[in-house]
Amino acid sequence: MRKLGRYELGKTGIIALQADPRVSYAAYIPSRYDVAKSETQRFDLIIGQHGSARLVREYRNGFADLAERRNAFVLSPLFPIGLVEVGDADGFKRLEFRGLRYDLLLWAMVEELETRYGVAFERIVIHGFSGGGQFVHRFAYLHAHRLHAISVGAPGKVTLLDDDRDWWVGTRDVERRFGRPIDREALRHLHVQLIVGADDTDTDEITVEPDSPLWMDGANDAGVTRIDRLRTLSDNWKRNGIDNELELAAGVGHKGTTGIMDAVNRFFDRALDAKRN
Repeated sequence: MRKLGRYELGKTGIIALQADPRVSYAAYIPSRYDVAKSETQRFDLIIGQHGSARLVREYRNGFADLAERRNAFVLSPLFPIGLVEVGDADGFKRLEFRGLRYDLLLWAMVEELETRYGVAFERIVIHGFSGGGQFVHRFAYLHAHRLHAISVGAPGKVTLLDDDRDWWVGTRDVERRFGRPIDREALRHLHVQLIVGADDTDTDEITVEPDSPLWMDGANDAGVTRIDRLRTLSDNWKRNGIDNELELAAGVGHKGTTGIMDAVNRFFDRALDAKRN
């Protein structure tokens, strides 16, 4: 393996994904990582998925202390605004946009980390807030079999397990769209946190109007606020046998890295202590 540069250790710089340099990521490499012994080292991986504001370093840094204690890597992907269409900030949230599969790009980043550092990841946990929360719960629909725990923070729009409605409101056409069915049994084995600020009641960015490109029947049926919509998702998942912890963070509005990160870290700490359900 080649010699690693100074910006590839600890809190790394922003690294271009070699499989598609239009996207990139930041990482945290724990101090106990030893390049000389890398082929025998196995680690857990914590993924912090950004939302619309692309706070990549903030999510990476927000999990660094936990990663150091748990001897885990952190990966914080960056999907730039306007990657496929000028001004588009939202395509990644629905996993696919204009033919680009953001879920597969994330797995390419995971595989690149394993190759770059000569390690293997055992348990993978992932958190996303707001737009990142949209990405994470939909990502779990397709990839639960590869995950240990998920934390879904304050998504403005939710996709319910509903085979009477098409994507993105429901899941009827998932196999046609993505080439694989939802593995509901794998979803039932995940550790799941659903978290939103108790004061997160602003609806400006989440109500889907009839003239929106996102409009489809049922677009607003999950509720008015992010709290309503996350409760609807929680109930929907429980009806489908997916146990989940729903947490309302007291005194918190729509704040991710400064509002709920402590609670997410505590959840992942517990989840990494537990076996897969």
